[in-house]
Amino acid sequence: MAKRVQQGGQRRIPDHTVRVALTQMACVEAVKPNRARQMALIEQAARKGARIICTQELFTSQYFCQVEDHRFFDLAEPIPGPSTDAMCKLAKKHKVVIIGSLFERRARGLYHNTASIIDADGSLLGIYRKMHIPDDPLYYEKFYFTPGDTGFKAWQTKYAKVGVLVCWDQWYPEGARLTALQGAEILFYPTAIGWHPKEKAQYGKAQHDSWELIQRSHAVANGCYVCAPNRIGREFVKGADGKPVSDDGIQFWGQSFIAQPNGEVIKRASVDREEIILADCDLGKVEFARTHWPFLRDRRIDAYGDLTKRFIG
Repeated sequence: MAKRVQQGGQRRIPDHTVRVALTQMACVEAVKPNRARQMALIEQAARKGARIICTQELFTSQYFCQVEDHRFFDLAEPIPGPSTDAMCKLAKKHKVVIIGSLFERRARGLYHNTASIIDADGSLLGIYRKMHIPDDPLYYEKFYFTPGDTGFKAWQTKYAKVGVLVCWDQWYPEGARLTALQGAEILFYPTAIGWHPKEKAQYGKAQHDSWELIQRSHAVANGCYVCAPNRIGREFVKGADGKPVSDDGIQFWGQSFIAQPNGEVIKRASVDREEIILADCDLGKVEFARTHWPFLRDRRIDAYGDLTKRFIG
């Protein structure tokens, strides 16, 4: 639970409320400028009173999965490593919780899409490795990422109990449910999702609406907050010949959002601006939602065994 704070003229926040921040930004090819920009946004969010701050997916680079190219394995880093070191330092300095999404080099030939969870004392509380790995045009993640083996997890941080999943995980109600069943009050989904520009006119609105709707449904079904930070900008990833691998690239749609336990979006970012969105999340609403819509109470766990099957014919 968030404690009362009074710093730099910030208004008081009640004991049962925690201020959450999501950052969205555009990325360039080089890692160091991206890392530096992300750290600056985290500091800005902390100065605005945020207690828990979450980044977009894979913030240290462009979304390199637009192509299958072994060169991009060089972008990966160990955990702990340079990015987690920088985030741990800021977490300790500002007494904030930071959730950062990274390309993890676990061992030679073993790489993951991993979220790091850093507590307000600067300690690395844990990691979550993305469980569901997509393979779609310009989203060739199976080439790079080994499916996660951490399972779905929740962490008790200084300010709230949080669950973290990553991007493609957001389409699966099972992941949200299993994380909420461990007591998560807030689910975070670091994301990198956008339009294929040629398809935007025909499918764009429906695609975005579906993306937001499925996550808002997780908030309702599990009686918790859901937070989804996304990146912005149009990215043209270059191949080994120095030319873009796609004539159109990916146009990331931003629109990071925070939804409360009744599914209502209480903050939503723009499509194309770098920004920080903040919301005071009343954790009392988690208890209210779970007692007034007692979905967890009424679950028929005796009848769900077939969920472990691929298909029931």
